[in-house]
Amino acid sequence: MRKLSFPLMAMMLLLLTSSCNKKKITTLETELAAKEKEVEQLKEQVDYLQNTSSSLLDQMADLSVINKTGAESIKKSLDNIGQQYSFIQDLTTKIQSKDSLNLALVMNLKRSLSNVNDEDVQVEVKGGVVYVSISDKLLFQSGSSRINSAAKQVLEKLAIVINDHNDLNILVEGHTDDVPISNSCTQDNWDLSVKRATSVVRTLQQDYYVSPERLTAAGRSEYVPKADNNTSDGRSTNRRTEIIITPKLDQFFKLLEAPEVMN
Repeated sequence: MRKLSFPLMAMMLLLLTSSCNKKKITTLETELAAKEKEVEQLKEQVDYLQNTSSSLLDQMADLSVINKTGAESIKKSLDNIGQQYSFIQDLTTKIQSKDSLNLALVMNLKRSLSNVNDEDVQVEVKGGVVYVSISDKLLFQSGSSRINSAAKQVLEKLAIVINDHNDLNILVEGHTDDVPISNSCTQDNWDLSVKRATSVVRTLQQDYYVSPERLTAAGRSEYVPKADNNTSDGRSTNRRTEIIITPKLDQFFKLLEAPEVMN
């Protein structure tokens, strides 16, 4: 070994160094490839997270629009419910007021007619409307539409109460039994029922100053009986004139108007 020349030793050292460098280079190249692969994977993960984040932001924006629209819809629904509730409260108050008015009206009518036989005049409330039913034997002679003088006292008392309630309309209905009638003055039961109603309306207007705009005359003939026409008592019950005291129709329909619902 000692006799080896310097050039030979230098060459051997160079070969040894070159072999070590190759191993290091190979190792470094391997590590570099691994790092590059890791970097690529990390880049892919970053791209995925960016895409996911963008998608989430878009979804959140959509949800924001949906929530805003939903909130507006809910608000409108709540406003409509509030309007409907106010309408129901107002309607309930008005119905209670009307019921109270009917009760006061019935009491006044019964007090005014306290000296009249209950079989001849009946006062009641049906369907929220006040009915005064007067038998034909009190108002008219058999088969006639001319009012008896005694009946005018009853109509006068009714007119006093009616004139105290100017916000109410008066419908007068004539009713007969089913026994046919025909004479020189009356064609049939339709004719008789209408003429009797007209006589009452005319008396209320001309003698007791009930406004004619509030009055309506109607004939129902034999077709709305209260009792069985097969008995004399039943036929007597069916021969009647009904004075129906009602709210004015325009006020009644206005009472039933619901508030406009928001779209």
